[in-house]
Amino acid sequence: MPQNTYLGTNLPEKIFAINYNKYNYTGSQSPSTGLFPTNEECFSLWKKYEMPQHIQEHSTSVAKVADTIATIIKEQNIKINLDEIHAAALLHDLAKHYCIQFGGSHAQLGASWVIKETRNHRIGQAVLHHVYWPFTPNIFEDAWLMPLIIVYADKRVKHHQIVSLEERYDDLINRYGKTKEIIERIKLSQKQGTDLEKALSERFGVNLNEYSFNSGRLV
Repeated sequence: MPQNTYLGTNLPEKIFAINYNKYNYTGSQSPSTGLFPTNEECFSLWKKYEMPQHIQEHSTSVAKVADTIATIIKEQNIKINLDEIHAAALLHDLAKHYCIQFGGSHAQLGASWVIKETRNHRIGQAVLHHVYWPFTPNIFEDAWLMPLIIVYADKRVKHHQIVSLEERYDDLINRYGKTKEIIERIKLSQKQGTDLEKALSERFGVNLNEYSFNSGRLV
């Protein structure tokens, strides 16, 4: 691919206001799940697949929401992999720019790229279904928490700003709601986000609708 004109030479310093280094993402590997990419490896994939700066900033904010929720869950002694969730959030829109240019599903293509690069099918699953989870979203099944966190976190970020579900979906309808069918699909996604928010809030004892992800918990 040609060199990405969007990307500066000091990408992490330029894009990341969050100090992720203190979370010690080590890029560990499991024979059954593949790689848990480090920040630097995720940044490298951003560059390889020519992710523009505004999508990098969006992905950073999604990672902030996902990291916060994952830490709340981890603190309740539930087995959850923070590295895996963090990487999935950073990589969920890996193919967005390509598909805007050339068409196709950025979720499907992004999942194939992520699996190719990391051999981690769980991260690939989260990327594949981050727009809409096609199964009954049972948050009491701990194995499903990782992809469901990514689904919800993405729905809370408008561009690079963390907003309510209502504000996020008002914006989507205003920008993309050109037909009745499109509006119905957007509203279906919004309902899933609302249902997820309620279920996660009730299980883990935190009101995610009112939660300030800028509170400093993870920054």
